[in-house]
Amino acid sequence: MGARLRITEIFHSLQGESRSVGWPTVFVRLTGCPLRCGYCDTTYAFKGGTTLELDEILQQVAAFGARHVTVTGGEPLAQKDCLVLLSALCDAGYEVSLETSGALDVAGVDPRVIKVMDLKTPSSGELERNLYPNIEHLLGHDQVKFVIGDEQDYAWSREQLQHYRLAERCEVLFSPVADGLAPATLAEWILRDRLPVRFQIQLHKILWGNEAGR
Repeated sequence: MGARLRITEIFHSLQGESRSVGWPTVFVRLTGCPLRCGYCDTTYAFKGGTTLELDEILQQVAAFGARHVTVTGGEPLAQKDCLVLLSALCDAGYEVSLETSGALDVAGVDPRVIKVMDLKTPSSGELERNLYPNIEHLLGHDQVKFVIGDEQDYAWSREQLQHYRLAERCEVLFSPVADGLAPATLAEWILRDRLPVRFQIQLHKILWGNEAGR
C-alpha cells in the first residue's frame, strides 16, 4: 500500500513564524502528538482527523497554487509516512518546512526540507522529552526554536545556545509564549545579552488570534 496519513486540516494562510514569516503558505497539519506542552495552541490536532492517501494530499496542496508548504501538527514525525510526504512535496518543487517538537528522531528527514525544530523549555512541562542527538542532524538552512515563558526559560535557552554552539549550526529563534511573557521583555533580554538569535512573535495570532485553520 502507498503512504497514508491522518490529517487534521490542510489550509492556506500566511506563515506566522520562522524565517519564511509572511509568505503565503499551504499548511498540512497532521493529527496526533505524544507531547502535552503547557502552552500548546493546537490541542484540537491531538485526535480525530481524516486518513488521506498521499496523492490526495498532494492534490489538495496543489489546488492553492502556493510555493511554500509547511508540514506541522501535532507532531508530524509521530506518523511514519510523514517522511514520505516530505520527500514527495520536495519532488513536486515546493519549498518545504517541517515544524517538529525535537522529541522524535529527525535523522530520516529529507535534507531538502527546512527543519524548524523546538527545544522544549522548562515551562513547557516537556523538558525531559528533548532528543539532543537531533542537534547533530541540523543543517545550515534549518532553525532551532525556543518558546520562552519566563526568565528561567530564557536562562536555560541561553545556556543551550552556548553549550551546543547552535548559532554556528543554523538560525536560532527565540519566541515568547503567547499571552504569557511580554514580547518587549524578551526583546530586552536578547539585546542586553547580545545573543545571536532572531526574535519572533506569531504573526498569525496578531492577525487572527487563536482561530483554527489560520
